[in-house]
Amino acid sequence: MPFFRADPSRGFRPNAAPAVGTASRVLFRRTLAGREFVLRQTVIEPGGDSGWHFHDGTLFVLVTGGDLDHPGLDCLPVTKRRGRVFREPSGREHAHLARNGGTKPVKLTVLYIDPPGSPLSRSVPPPPCATVPDSGDAAH
Repeated sequence: MPFFRADPSRGFRPNAAPAVGTASRVLFRRTLAGREFVLRQTVIEPGGDSGWHFHDGTLFVLVTGGDLDHPGLDCLPVTKRRGRVFREPSGREHAHLARNGGTKPVKLTVLYIDPPGSPLSRSVPPPPCATVPDSGDAAH
């Protein structure tokens, strides 16, 4: 068995909802020492986002293009620029959003280190600070 197993799809595919304007492709996937290692490239188009989510395992992310908006549960603005490498810890308490508020695609190369068989992400509702009240017909 080869050490790395290439994904049968070499092209990018749209990511599942709640993600909007994002697509990914898996470069390799391998289970080793009780962990599943997945290397994936993701593109977030301008205005696109991942939806609020968390991961069961640890991720290491390299921003290869654009500027990534990456707020956590406190909704404070966090920007990861091209060339930046960062770690995403596991667990619901580290839920976040990956968003492209710019005019150029954001490009990411991500190494997932997950428990075998776990999804790459788990969706969660946005935190209260992320929801903007709708003024609608309310009296001012």
